[in-house]
Amino acid sequence: MVRPSSQQSRPQKPQPQQSQQSDVTDFGYARVSMAEKTRRVQAVFKTVAPHYDRMNDAMSLGIHRLWKDALVREAAPRPGMAILDVAGGTGDVAQRLIRHQNQSYQSVLQPPLLICDLNPAMLNQGRDRLMDQGLTGMIQWVVGDGQSLPVADASIDLVTMAFGLRNITDKIQALKEAFRVLKTGGRFLCLEFSQPNHPWLKRAYDLYSFTALPTLGKIIAGEAAAYRYLAESIRMFPTPDHLANMMRQAGFRHVYHRLFSGGVVALHGGTRGQRLLKKHVKDYRKKGYRKKTR
Repeated sequence: MVRPSSQQSRPQKPQPQQSQQSDVTDFGYARVSMAEKTRRVQAVFKTVAPHYDRMNDAMSLGIHRLWKDALVREAAPRPGMAILDVAGGTGDVAQRLIRHQNQSYQSVLQPPLLICDLNPAMLNQGRDRLMDQGLTGMIQWVVGDGQSLPVADASIDLVTMAFGLRNITDKIQALKEAFRVLKTGGRFLCLEFSQPNHPWLKRAYDLYSFTALPTLGKIIAGEAAAYRYLAESIRMFPTPDHLANMMRQAGFRHVYHRLFSGGVVALHGGTRGQRLLKKHVKDYRKKGYRKKTR
C-alpha cells in the first residue's frame, strides 16, 4: 500500500458489513478471519516491539505518559490489591502502578503485579526494561490471551488495559474475561484511542494519522504498514458510548468514560458488583498500612 499524500487520498473507512460468517472481523480497514487477525496483530507487535516505547513518545509527543498517569491516578492502587495488567507488554503501566503505590504508602505491591500479554517479544522488552529499573521482583510475567486469561475466577481487585483492547480479536469476550477474573467490587480500567470531538481537530488528526504516523514508523521502527494499521484500527474501534454498552453486556456496573486531549483518548471504567472502597480502607488499616505523610 502506498502511503497517502493527503487527507483526500487516505483510505476511507468501510461501512459496517453484515456477515453470516461469525469468524470474520476487521484488521484495520480489511476484513479477515478472526484467526488471521490474531496472526497479523502478533506479527505487527513482534516487528515493532524493540521500538514500541520510543514510537509512543514520538507519535504522541510524550503525551501518552500523561494519559497513562491519569489511568494510574484513577486506579489508585493500594496495599494488598491483586492487580492484572492485560496486554501490558513493555510494562509501562505496571511500573507506574508500582511507583504510585510506593510513593503513597509505606509498602510495596503484594502480591506481585501480574502482566499478561500474548506477544512474547513485547514481554521480553518489558522484562529487560524493568530489570534495569529494579522492578522485576514486583512483577509476574505471563504469556496469555486476553480472550482466555490464565487467571482464576474472582481473584483480581483491579484489571487495567492500555491501548490493548483495540488489538484483541473478540472484544466482547475480552471484556467478559476481565469481568470473570475480578472479585466483587473489583474494577476494570481501559485506556484506548477514540475520535476527536471537534471537527477541526478531527481533520487535523486524520491528516496526521494517515501521513505523519506511517512516516514516523518507517523512520524509527522501519515499519510504515504497522502504523497505517494503527490509524485504521482507531477508526474501526467502537465509540465510547458503544464500548460502554459492550461493557454492560459483559456484566459491568457503574460504567463510565472520560475523554482526554479533545477526545483523542478515552478512559473507560466499570465495576463488578458494588464498589467496596470503604470496606477496603478499613481492611488496610487493620493490616497496619497507612498513607505516607509528606
